[in-house]
Amino acid sequence: MTELVVSHMRRSTDRVNLLARSGGEVPDISSLVPEEFGGRHSDQARRHATISCVIPAYNEESTIAAVLTSILTQTRPPDAIHVVINNTDDDTPEVVADYVGEHQRVVKGETYTTQVYVHDIGENPDKKVGALNFGYYVSRGYDYILGVDGDTTLDRRCVEWLEKEMVTDQRIGGLSAIYTFDKSTVQGPMAKFLVAGQRAQFAGFNMDNLVRGRNMAVLGGQCSLFSVRALERVMYLNHQTAPWVRDSEVEDSKLSLQIKDAGYNTKISARARAFVGPMTTLRALHGQQVKWNFGGIDLLWPGQRGDTKGQPMHPNLRLRWYENVSMVFNITTRMAFLLLLAAALSIDAFVFNPVWLIPPAVATMLNLRIAASMHDKSASDIFYALLVAPAEVYMWIRMGHFVTAWVQFFARVDKDNWAAQAAAERGRGSQYVMPLVCAVATFVVLIFAWSQQSVGIQSAILSIGWPVLYLITVLQTLFMIKKLVRRQRGFTV
Repeated sequence: MTELVVSHMRRSTDRVNLLARSGGEVPDISSLVPEEFGGRHSDQARRHATISCVIPAYNEESTIAAVLTSILTQTRPPDAIHVVINNTDDDTPEVVADYVGEHQRVVKGETYTTQVYVHDIGENPDKKVGALNFGYYVSRGYDYILGVDGDTTLDRRCVEWLEKEMVTDQRIGGLSAIYTFDKSTVQGPMAKFLVAGQRAQFAGFNMDNLVRGRNMAVLGGQCSLFSVRALERVMYLNHQTAPWVRDSEVEDSKLSLQIKDAGYNTKISARARAFVGPMTTLRALHGQQVKWNFGGIDLLWPGQRGDTKGQPMHPNLRLRWYENVSMVFNITTRMAFLLLLAAALSIDAFVFNPVWLIPPAVATMLNLRIAASMHDKSASDIFYALLVAPAEVYMWIRMGHFVTAWVQFFARVDKDNWAAQAAAERGRGSQYVMPLVCAVATFVVLIFAWSQQSVGIQSAILSIGWPVLYLITVLQTLFMIKKLVRRQRGFTV
């Protein structure tokens, strides 16, 4: 057991019990042990945890100031902040320069000192992964590394809650904040609609993780606290020179799997919150979601990359499988219903049955429950769920992202989705319209093929198609009812 702790110098054999600087520590049972049995030695080996914050910054001139301000005004600020600027051609370095140096903050009589550093590493072929690994190297003397994106602002108690949860359970290797979006600065009807959809999407994802023992499948890079010991273990077991790898579209998901494999838990915080930068255009949303979907598929499918084994049965990927299967059901039921409806109307064979109103009614109630579980819910979130149409349109948009990612995967398209997302956020690229073009083309072809069939064949198709659709819809509705009635244990997202 290490008896001497030198600030910013840690080693793999350091077994010191860490305390949260923000106070309210859980008593250590070792403090009750008599001195002759090692009680004094255990007491000396307790010290406060140290946190280094790493912010990879790529063209973040419009948001980086708000991010740094939110971190420096925390109730428990980090001990150091490293802004790693990479591949940037805007004024991010000039904005960050105003924050360089020492900052002090007094919270409830406790003085916190935070040193802000800026590292402009220029052209970096590894992009965000390279910036994160650079941040790891300059943070190795700390106990925890807080990864924050350059467009993510933190709730004022975010770091405090993350630190307290980590030090009270050393089995946790990584802890993610609860993500949501700040809609107060969003302008325009399209942007507001997309942000409302993203808020509902993230809320559902966060709640799924919270009610599953707070086991987090993905320690998102937006705001997560990592144990340096866990990162070192990952590097040792996987023969890596740095924690994050560049051969994955979703570096955070890959690292999450490795932390789990190293024997640590990956969790989502019950209280810490962060506000993520939203995608406010269809183009930008498409680039982001396709990258996420494609990276997730890459982790599900074994042996896709030379040094990535693929772990389809990994515990952290169960939720991803559920999401993919659920999306297949959504696509199947919606496409089949529209096609069968059009076919039935074309031969005057459609008869309305009120039973078909049950699935959308259950979906609306589920959306309402998700909206009600939001910590900062507003009237717009409730109306988004109640009006049905906005949630349905956003589902179709998500279906387009899903299909695009799988087509890209099966076609083995060698595409840099990082660059595609960056270009989309700058307003370039038209790939986001391709799902709509393909859907329209599919409908046209199928309608033409339908028109070439005899009435007997058309009737046979309808007599088989509707019962199959009934069965699939019933199964999908039962799954929605299960989510609707499950206990949320007081969690808010």
